[in-house]
Amino acid sequence: MKIGFIGVGNMGLALIKGILKADFIDAEDLILYDPVKEKTAGLEKEFGVIVAKDNIDLTEKSDIIILAVKPNIYDAVLEEIKVKVTDKKIIITIAPGITISHVKDILKTGKIIRTIPNTPALIGEGVTVISYSQEIQQEDKEIVEKIFKTCGEIVEVEEKLIDAAMAVSSCSPAFVYMFIEALADGGVLLGLPRDVAYKLASKAVSGAGNMVLKTGFHPGQLKDMVTSPGGTTIEGIRILEKNAMRSAVIEAVAAAYQKTKGLK
Repeated sequence: MKIGFIGVGNMGLALIKGILKADFIDAEDLILYDPVKEKTAGLEKEFGVIVAKDNIDLTEKSDIIILAVKPNIYDAVLEEIKVKVTDKKIIITIAPGITISHVKDILKTGKIIRTIPNTPALIGEGVTVISYSQEIQQEDKEIVEKIFKTCGEIVEVEEKLIDAAMAVSSCSPAFVYMFIEALADGGVLLGLPRDVAYKLASKAVSGAGNMVLKTGFHPGQLKDMVTSPGGTTIEGIRILEKNAMRSAVIEAVAAAYQKTKGLK
């Protein structure tokens, strides 16, 4: 089995390194192409992966093709490679706004899988949302799941929900980074050194997230466990509610979702 990556940006690179680290396939079975030669040269030298001469060469040689390019050039890439796509090849998209039906309309054949990874995949802590076309068999799913599990966890959803899932999982790391930065700034305001404030804020956020996952408790229940009557936490919550924090976050997720409708 040979896996090809068209595009070696941040997300493509995260998946490539995850696959290599997991020894999922031999390095010589990983085929890359990016018009920026510097992006593939280092990986070729360090790991022994194969660099294709162009997108068509990569498609011809690969069983699975992962399209790790920006949404605005998807159509051009699909039009370019369609001459080499057969009904046996698995085509995986990782961009918002690119539907399975749209890819099928251009390629006319192939097994299409739509995925939305998020940036924590870079450290093996990502979550990838996946939707499958009807042509995908169980053995195909098992292979694709192995690929994305090298960078974290996977969640399968119906395609009609994938844009909503993207707004929560793929955009939200940026929202969380802003929250961490704001928490740290609050600490600095009170006299904490910047590095200490960032560590305290970052660990609090990651620990709180793991509490939700590992305890199975509702986030509101966990919040109440920290919030003593007349205490410091409820005073902070009062200010957050006064400034409509929940509404702002909900509106940000909804806006990110709406933006996908204009991408392609």
